Amino acid sequence: MRSESEIDVFIVDDDPSIQRALKRLVRSHGLRARIYSNAVEFLSADISPDVAGCVLLDVEMPEMSGIDLQVELRRRGTNLAIVFITGHANIPMSVQAVKGGAVDFLEKPFDPGTLAKIIPNAIARSRRLVAENHELRQVQNDFGSLTSREQEVFRLVVCGMLNKEVAIKLGIAEKTVKVHRSRVMTKMKADSLAALVRLADKLKLPSSIN
Repeated sequence: MRSESEIDVFIVDDDPSIQRALKRLVRSHGLRARIYSNAVEFLSADISPDVAGCVLLDVEMPEMSGIDLQVELRRRGTNLAIVFITGHANIPMSVQAVKGGAVDFLEKPFDPGTLAKIIPNAIARSRRLVAENHELRQVQNDFGSLTSREQEVFRLVVCGMLNKEVAIKLGIAEKTVKVHRSRVMTKMKADSLAALVRLADKLKLPSSIN
């Protein structure tokens, strides 16, 4: 992951004066500012889900609103943190933005000091989301490396079944279950049953057998 000084703050606003003010604020804190005049232009940049950063986003823009852009970014799986800045705020809009995952919702004219405090928190959230998603993909890849039988054993073991019970359930020898279980632990990089259960939780595997 990039260092803090390389983190981008994406400014999406159709007002040149606001663009300049936000750019000065962002750069004064050692961060890089990338400016887009509207949501469609920003989407054309096709930001990777692995990129951590903050979006300072206007609500009312031509072609696509900031709220609609937020929805589209979430659909694309982007992990950028959004801070809305608007001159026409209302409570329903604010609630919708926050429910959609926005870090904050500020009205113009905004207080530079307040925004300067919000941006690092937004970046920290974005970094955390990127790390969590990277970890989830790794766990999914590890699970995908298991054979179908190993996946069966994995599912039964994390439901609390003993090796003997797994053997009966699958109609195989208990020693065979032990071999599969050992391979599961190795491939999933788990050093204990508790660790394996946590991985199963990340994978949203059932915690009980019907």
